[in-house]
Amino acid sequence: MLDVFDHVGVAVSDLDGSLPFYELALAQLGYGEPYRGDWFYEWEDLAIGQAGDDRPATRNLHLALAAPSRDAVDAWWRAMTAAGHPDDGAPGPRPQYSPTYYGAFVRDPDGNGVEAVHHGEPRPGENVLDHLWIRVRDLAESRLFYETV
Repeated sequence: MLDVFDHVGVAVSDLDGSLPFYELALAQLGYGEPYRGDWFYEWEDLAIGQAGDDRPATRNLHLALAAPSRDAVDAWWRAMTAAGHPDDGAPGPRPQYSPTYYGAFVRDPDGNGVEAVHHGEPRPGENVLDHLWIRVRDLAESRLFYETV
């Protein structure tokens, strides 16, 4: 499989407020401690950093985190919602995506969608991200941009 991106950075409106969300979300899936930079935290291919004038807060993003099993998806959703993060879809099969797709969804402090997903078998490698969706205002223009890139 060809990786389309090397890493994804999410600019958060409040780093101190978002860090506990992402620490819990990633620790629940076994991704351990992040690397700490001057203005960001990074877990393999996912980073969060403080938004600013030159980096506006990320909006309308959907991040899917790779989970090792369906049980891990269930436990992740329970931990995230128990910690007060808004439910955006209880754990369950999503056959509209693929026959083995199993996911659960919550919202991060900036309203972005975050999902734990399992595809029926463990995914090799150390990457945290399974996939992402970028919600755009103009699909045709955005498609042209990404095809060009």
